[in-house]
Amino acid sequence: MQGIAEFIPTEKKIEYLNALLKVGFTRLDFGSFVSPKAIPQMQDTAKVLDSLDESPNTELIAIIANHRGATDASAFSRISFLGYPYSVSETFQQRNTNSNIDSSFNELLRIKEVAEKNGKEVMVYISMAFGNPYGDEYNSTVVLEHIQRLNQNGFFHFALADTVGLASPSNVSELVQQVMSQFPNCEIGVHLHCRSENWLDKVDAAFQAGCRGFDSALGGFGGCPMAGDSLVGNLSTELLIQYLAEKHVPIGLNLEALNQARKLSTSIFSNSNLTA
Repeated sequence: MQGIAEFIPTEKKIEYLNALLKVGFTRLDFGSFVSPKAIPQMQDTAKVLDSLDESPNTELIAIIANHRGATDASAFSRISFLGYPYSVSETFQQRNTNSNIDSSFNELLRIKEVAEKNGKEVMVYISMAFGNPYGDEYNSTVVLEHIQRLNQNGFFHFALADTVGLASPSNVSELVQQVMSQFPNCEIGVHLHCRSENWLDKVDAAFQAGCRGFDSALGGFGGCPMAGDSLVGNLSTELLIQYLAEKHVPIGLNLEALNQARKLSTSIFSNSNLTA
């Protein structure tokens, strides 16, 4: 939703998120506690949360960009995870959170304190995990060193993000294998941005490497505004489910509820002025 310029009415967000909660996903990224000046679309996150249905099988993730956002989000008992975008690209970290990597690391330590005090977990999205277009140093060793530093300081939940859709299947396979083997005490997932012609190879590479945590969005809507390519979107939930079915992986989702959520997704996002 954050990439849509036209404000989505609060009631419509609530309707859509409640539809998603009926599906039975493991976790749902439902909103962001960030500056309304930076992301106007998310200014009503607290109001949205107050009207979400109870769903004991789905944990809620709130995206935050700093200590203040973590404090605001932690006031709500229903939120289980605070999600923070931590980049291994100095340029992207500056663009995304207006701070450098070292400052962001220190901010994460403050966020962790808030999370622990309020019974929350921290999900660290490793932005630019598969490369960047800015000329910043990149290789798998750089990514592993950042994760090691974070893990040594008490972080255990990571999502490797293909932020601007640069990852190749071999890149995904190599990095996922390395991270999972070197950090067996951590939960490792992937947050893939894809084009219609390359989603399958990326998903299969991650799956074959042992990954079982995938972020996705119905219809593949959204993505990262920094991608600079409207064809690079989120991984489609429908395509992911199709892939897992072919692999005979039980998903335990309410498919009737999923179909209803798909209809809402299409009505909301297909007719919106997308900026990403």
